[in-house]
Amino acid sequence: MDSLNTVLPADLERALMVGRVWRGGAIDGPCVVAVRGGEVVDISAHVATVADLLDRTDALDIVRSAPGESLGQASALLENALRGQDGEPRLLAPCDVQAIKACGVTFAVSLLERVIEEQAGGDAARAAALRASMQECLGTDLSAIKPGSAQADKLKHDLIERGLWSQYMEVGIGPDAEVFSKSQPMSAVAFGADVGLHPKSEWNNPEPEIVLAVNSRAEVVGATLGNDVNLRDIEGRSALLLGKAKDNNGSCALGPFIRLFDAHFSIDTIREAEVSMLIEGADDGFRLAGASRMREISRDPLDLVAQTCGKHHQYPDGFMLFLGTMFSPIKDRDKAGGGFTHHLGDRVSISTPSLGTLVNHVQRSDAITPWTFGVRALYQNLARRGLLQA
Repeated sequence: MDSLNTVLPADLERALMVGRVWRGGAIDGPCVVAVRGGEVVDISAHVATVADLLDRTDALDIVRSAPGESLGQASALLENALRGQDGEPRLLAPCDVQAIKACGVTFAVSLLERVIEEQAGGDAARAAALRASMQECLGTDLSAIKPGSAQADKLKHDLIERGLWSQYMEVGIGPDAEVFSKSQPMSAVAFGADVGLHPKSEWNNPEPEIVLAVNSRAEVVGATLGNDVNLRDIEGRSALLLGKAKDNNGSCALGPFIRLFDAHFSIDTIREAEVSMLIEGADDGFRLAGASRMREISRDPLDLVAQTCGKHHQYPDGFMLFLGTMFSPIKDRDKAGGGFTHHLGDRVSISTPSLGTLVNHVQRSDAITPWTFGVRALYQNLARRGLLQA
């Protein structure tokens, strides 16, 4: 079991966090909670949804001091989630009605892996040879190239002449970022929950990412951790299968909590963050660890927000934005040259000191708990509890 000292932020005593829990009994529904110095406090009498809270100009004051019922220590809540205990309160993903968006190929390593997927046509056995060939032919450190720059445009034309250009290169070093809809509002799973793989996928991996919380005014107000579960074979067959590859039951995990920006935690903290990931196999003792440094991202996080939301596109309920990953595991697992793919039961831990750790286990999307509590169910529940205001 992960140490709860690492599952929660390293500076827990000063971290201002918000999340959601399911409470039983007469409430029998989701509640917005503040985490203060490790204590979980139900503040749903003040804000009905997390989206409402993030829109408030006094959100920090509410999280710091709004009165509410104590639900105990966050450490106990997280420990119950890791043990798979069904009691209440039960941790939920920390967002609710916000759209869930994601950016792709924002790191040079992941860019190369997307091109390899495309060239391999979803066949994992061809990936190793293609990777070596691509790296030899490119002869360029893609991470040093600013997307949309004159240097990037020259490289584009060079690659076209050599027959190496790809639609993934276009969004990786071109002027326009890839931004797609990762998951439906209310569908993300929480810390400790199972994540789901489509049953047809045989080549897949986790994608550890930092996720920004953005309100309806396009203000970045906080961040959390996410697993943008990826089906490499399905997307590799055709980029037009991105929806099938990315949006399945349990394919989006977020948590444990959203940490709000304040004097101690800001967008600069995100820019300098290092994100670690550990995959532990339940059936074969497999272990793979890696780390991503956000300073190696090709586009600034605020540029990605601006490309997602502005005069061209609005999000009246706010949105969560995955910033992309540089972690594409290639370590052989089942056979030489076969690369990495998940086994059922794998445990995936994604962490950074300022946000803690997101832990999930891997199962099939058709075998995990179905998603049934959507936006209509949420508002019916809030109305019954008298929490909706005109």
